[in-house]
This record gives sequence, structure tokens and C-alpha cells, in this order.
Amino acid sequence: MAPSAAERLRALRLELPPPPRPAGTYAPVVVAEGRAFISGQIVTEGGTVVRPGRVDHDVSADVAKELAQRATLQGLSALNAALGSLDRVRRFLRVAVYVASSPGFDRQHEVANGATELLVDLFGEDGRPARVAVGVAVLPLNAPVEVEFLLAVE
Repeated sequence: MAPSAAERLRALRLELPPPPRPAGTYAPVVVAEGRAFISGQIVTEGGTVVRPGRVDHDVSADVAKELAQRATLQGLSALNAALGSLDRVRRFLRVAVYVASSPGFDRQHEVANGATELLVDLFGEDGRPARVAVGVAVLPLNAPVEVEFLLAVE
């Protein structure tokens, strides 16, 4: 029997943070017709964005990649709270990673690897989604990275 998502998290020495609380009029997760949509996740601590600013100006690409991983863990925490267990995940379908980018920064795909490498580590090939990595001028609360997901669930 394959290890559970919780067991894989422990093996990787990772913990899910507390589920995020919406900062606006939206649901962190919507489950409908075998799909789960996870709202965009930015990394905060104590209500403050971690490492605010633009990537390649205020935040290095390596730090932004780590933030993409942390945002993914945060999204998984919201998903776990909504589903009751990550073992209900069947397949990640799409991941979008938005990177607040300095002019000329063109390595958004490397930042996005922080999200998708973690999903593959946790869910194997079922964690390998279609993906978009987009450079944007600014994100909510001056966050450097925002990650959103679409997945199939049971």
C-alpha cells in the first residue's frame, strides 16, 4: 500500500501550517463535481506578508522559489481542512504561479518549480500538473509569489 500524504509529508520533514483564513469575500477552497479549486495563496506570518516586494529586486529567485513551496503547503492545508484528508486527492490538474517580477526578470518558471516539485514529491506523477508561471507587476499585499490550484478529488 502506498504511503498516505501525511506520511509523505513526515518523511520529507514538512508540516502543514494552520489553514489560511480568507482576507476577503471568497472561500479558500471550493469543491464541486469531483474538482477542488484552491484560491490563490500568499505566504503570511502573523498577518504580514513574508518577504514582500518584487522578485529579482527585493527578493531573490531562490527565496521566491521557497515561498512558492510554502504557499503550496498553505494551499494543501486549506485543502486538507476542506476535504478532511489529503488522501482524497486524485490528481493535480493545473497550478498557476504568479510572480511579482522586476523589469527584465524572466525566470518565473524557476520560481514555479518550488510549487510543482513539492507536489511531485508528495503525490508522485499525480502531483505533476499542467502549469502556468506568470510575471506580474504587483500581487496583493505586495507579496512576491501567489499560487493557486485545480485538482481532481474523490
